[in-house]
Amino acid sequence: MENISQESKQGRYRDLVTALFVVVIVASNIASSAKVVDLRFSILGIDLIFDGGTLLFPFAYIIGALITEVYGFRVMRRTIWIGFICLGIAALSLFILGLLPGEELWESYAGQEAYDAILGGMSTGGIVLASLSAYLFGKFFDSIIHSRLKVLTKGRLLWFRALGSSVIGQLLDSFIFISIATLAGIFPGELFFALVFTNCLLKVLIEVIATPLTYLSVSFLKKAEGLDVYDRDIKYNPFKF
Repeated sequence: MENISQESKQGRYRDLVTALFVVVIVASNIASSAKVVDLRFSILGIDLIFDGGTLLFPFAYIIGALITEVYGFRVMRRTIWIGFICLGIAALSLFILGLLPGEELWESYAGQEAYDAILGGMSTGGIVLASLSAYLFGKFFDSIIHSRLKVLTKGRLLWFRALGSSVIGQLLDSFIFISIATLAGIFPGELFFALVFTNCLLKVLIEVIATPLTYLSVSFLKKAEGLDVYDRDIKYNPFKF
């Protein structure tokens, strides 16, 4: 397979992979606001409690690894910003919707209080700041580390760079998200350590379990697209689009 130093063509599946990434980002953030799960057992004395997006969000890192591995950092940088914009639009839409008056029948079986409790968290300043900040820092660290490791390993050890970069990115993401959300009053302070521990544990576990899927997806995309980008001599400026 030809090794390409920069993107030479769009790729048939690039738009599809980008769309999947954005859907996972938005859906996982809504799920994070909607429910906190308690598995009702503990490890090392820490209760396994996690927000609803924890089970879905690792797939954003898996898809991000595919994009960086096949299309390179420049494409992943653009994808990250597209996801950021779409997440902001989703939060703004839910905020505006929350301000509009509810219909009488809807108020009788659901109501504004239920909306604020479930979806309102996604549109409050604290959760939006937490989500967007954690997302940008985590995803850019993940993509840059993956990109550099691919060049340093000369394309070998996919599992190492995929897991290594994702674990670092997700640990950073979880800590920033839960810290800001807790300071903003979205999550109770007494759940901070349990949420950080469980989020990190489950995200890493899901990444490990999904490693065979990552290998299969990368192999398929490289063959289908005829692309295998190596980010040599590029500047990792996150503020370009």
